[in-house]
Amino acid sequence: MRPYVFLVAVFVTSQVGGLAAAASIPKVIQFIIDGPIAHREQQNLVQLVGLLIVVAGIEFALIVSRRHFSGVASLRMETDLRNDFYAHLQSLQVSFHDNWQSGQLLSRAIADISTIRRFVGFGLIWFGQIFFTFAVVLVLMLQLDWELALLVIAFMLPIAFFSTVFHKRYKLIARRLQDLSGDLTTTIEEMATGVRIIKAFGRAPLMQERFETQAREIRETSLKGVGARADLWTTINFLPNLSLVGVLLLGGLHVVQGSLTIGGLVAFMSYVFMLIFPMDALGWVLSMSEECGTASQRLAEVMETHPEITDRPRARALETCVGRLEFRGVGFKYPKSDEWILRDLNLVVEPGETVGIVGRTGSGKTTLSYLVPRLYDMTEGNIFIDGVDVRDILLRSLRSCIGFAFEEPILFSASVHENLVMGRAIDSDEELKRAIDVAQAGFVWDLPWGLETRVGEQGYTLSGGQRQRLALARAVLGRPPVLVLDDPLSSVDVHTEAMIEESLAHVLEGVTGLLVVHRPSTLALADRVALIDGGTIVAVDTHTELMRTNALYRALLSQEYEEALA
Repeated sequence: MRPYVFLVAVFVTSQVGGLAAAASIPKVIQFIIDGPIAHREQQNLVQLVGLLIVVAGIEFALIVSRRHFSGVASLRMETDLRNDFYAHLQSLQVSFHDNWQSGQLLSRAIADISTIRRFVGFGLIWFGQIFFTFAVVLVLMLQLDWELALLVIAFMLPIAFFSTVFHKRYKLIARRLQDLSGDLTTTIEEMATGVRIIKAFGRAPLMQERFETQAREIRETSLKGVGARADLWTTINFLPNLSLVGVLLLGGLHVVQGSLTIGGLVAFMSYVFMLIFPMDALGWVLSMSEECGTASQRLAEVMETHPEITDRPRARALETCVGRLEFRGVGFKYPKSDEWILRDLNLVVEPGETVGIVGRTGSGKTTLSYLVPRLYDMTEGNIFIDGVDVRDILLRSLRSCIGFAFEEPILFSASVHENLVMGRAIDSDEELKRAIDVAQAGFVWDLPWGLETRVGEQGYTLSGGQRQRLALARAVLGRPPVLVLDDPLSSVDVHTEAMIEESLAHVLEGVTGLLVVHRPSTLALADRVALIDGGTIVAVDTHTELMRTNALYRALLSQEYEEALA
């Protein structure tokens, strides 16, 4: 709330002023009863009633001010917090997202931040209201009749004990409930994205059963929370009301004895009523505070994760990128794993050269391609672009000179145009048309709204081959000096593959290309081929020479591959 200190000051001032006005009303009532009513003074009665109306009007205006400015401040805080959370997620390395369920991140970004906003905008305000009300009202009670005040305090003290018990019990329930909600969000998301698989395999009943089981757990946990809140609220509602019996009995005795006026007793009873509503709200505030505390912990689990792939202090931008790639002693293993995927890997790709990467399934070909734009950082060794370690290049500069096409094409729920440019500045429409032509993605002109046609979530309104061609067009758009292509033709037919390869051959002229190959036909694009085995480069040569001299290479590209491995 620090950025909104002015708004906070306004609503806190309004809160204190409103409380002062509310606390003065019983005093005015006491003056009315003990003065004009007791002495039958009509003129003073009208004046004091007018004063009562004025005080009530001031209280009303201050309450409106408090609610308005606290709402504005809390909503702005929510927006800032959600923006910061999303920006932080964007800054975290890919390995972080590999190990987190997307539903858990979604529930934190939406539900948990809203929970914090509700507590700050309402619960925290009421917590302050309860505290100030108790402090002010108890002082006024002591001034009226200290014995009655001590009686009320005696009835309120057990509330502290029950609140402590509730805190310990509800804290576990709140955490459990919010974690279960994250799991359920993940299940719903997986159902939505995997609906084709679910229907194709007839697994709808299985997924329905899984969903109902998780929903049942949420219901049972929620009912435990309802029980905990009901126990607390019943207690804290009962004790203040019970105190009214004692106040009426002892207060009535004091009036009879003459130590307290009737107006004083009415004022004291009004103060007791002023405490009843805050006590009724206390259970609600305590439950909100526990939910907010749990939400804060869940957010902190993400926000306190420090990005591992960041710009070094001495990192600089590349003024020009020629495109010379060098892998020197590169080793890599995934976080929390002791298995080396790559080890002591050495390779040089000269500017304008295209090198194909061939190897067994799981040999680290795709992992190698991820290291160039620093989607992951190497565990050991160095990767250089134009003689500069990629870790010494600003990430924005590094990734702006690399075009990347993944084996699994990823599109966003946006228009074709938005998916292609991804916010980049394009010099002309001709550049966009060129990229579409290279990827043989001319089908976009036949879509209902052309480039402005929305492709739906993950691009599932398009075929696999169409998605892959759009992803390839996105990679070559802007003529990046370095192209990293991870089997970009796996989902296209043979005829389209031949046309794309012909276009790519022209695109790759003068461009440094790293081509992860799974299909032998794609090797026609490579000037040289690097054979990877056991996490290292075991041979580098032309396709023809490797076919002549390397048995493993021949086996990998032959129809007898499985037999050769055996």
